[in-house]
Amino acid sequence: MTTRLYMHPACREHDPGLHHPERPDRLVAIERAFAALPAERFDRAEAPAIELELLELAHPAAHIERVMKAIPETGYGAIDADTGVSAGSREAALRAAGAAVAAVDAVAGGEVGNAFCAVRPPGHHAEPDRAMGFCLFNNIAIAGLYARQKYGFGRIAVVDFDVHHGNGTQAVFEGDPDLFYASTHQWPLYPGTGAPTETGVNRNVVNAILPPMAGSDEFRAAIRERVIPGLERFRPDFLFISAGFDGHRDDPLAMLNLVEEDYAWATRQLCAVAAGFAGGRVVSTLEGGYDLDALAASAVAHVAALADSTLPGD
Repeated sequence: MTTRLYMHPACREHDPGLHHPERPDRLVAIERAFAALPAERFDRAEAPAIELELLELAHPAAHIERVMKAIPETGYGAIDADTGVSAGSREAALRAAGAAVAAVDAVAGGEVGNAFCAVRPPGHHAEPDRAMGFCLFNNIAIAGLYARQKYGFGRIAVVDFDVHHGNGTQAVFEGDPDLFYASTHQWPLYPGTGAPTETGVNRNVVNAILPPMAGSDEFRAAIRERVIPGLERFRPDFLFISAGFDGHRDDPLAMLNLVEEDYAWATRQLCAVAAGFAGGRVVSTLEGGYDLDALAASAVAHVAALADSTLPGD
């Protein structure tokens, strides 16, 4: 089995504005690094545009309409002070969500072992009725709910190792005991949510906070002692990863000291849980990461670990 990489040139056309950290060059750096990956281990596919009605799995129709109206025909616009849009944002957002849904189809159908969606805009800050934090629609939440609706997977889990708490994903998941959300994130930091006391219903939310300047030891302890036990207690049928790489020591937006091998290690731990409970089913999608070199190297480490998990005997 191979790991499928979903990408599309349209995702580079979303432009939040001059000097914005969530810039098109992020994907250029990842795509350049992915070009060197061995073809026999990675299957590549273009991200399709999602059908609009599938966005309603996580967002009410009125919100979807508001976001679409905020996207200009030409030039630039803004949803809030952090979340800019441009004429290319509509197709980029539809293909970012579409990639995650297509990845579910491919993994659930046995075409590939797992998948990573190198797409933007990111999604984990997008709440059901609010776009924010660089995010328009919640790609990972939509994909998880689609896996349940389309294929009947009863227990859906998302693990988020972005340096920022995925308030949007938690908001979608926290009230449903058959959904699980776990996050490691710097605390305090934007968006101000994700306290350890936020545990959802039936302990279906796990927030493992990391203090500023925390590094590999603290991150790995959070995964090993908080996230993995919560996942094993939940026993997911399908595992999703919000793969943000902005906890890297070189990232300019936060103050953690992670390195590429930390992301590879975390990915291996999560894939092992998926192998035990979910038939190895994993779909991962890009969230943050704003130093281009660190982002590219971390993404390569992540997908290499995904690919390793599909090898016979793993």
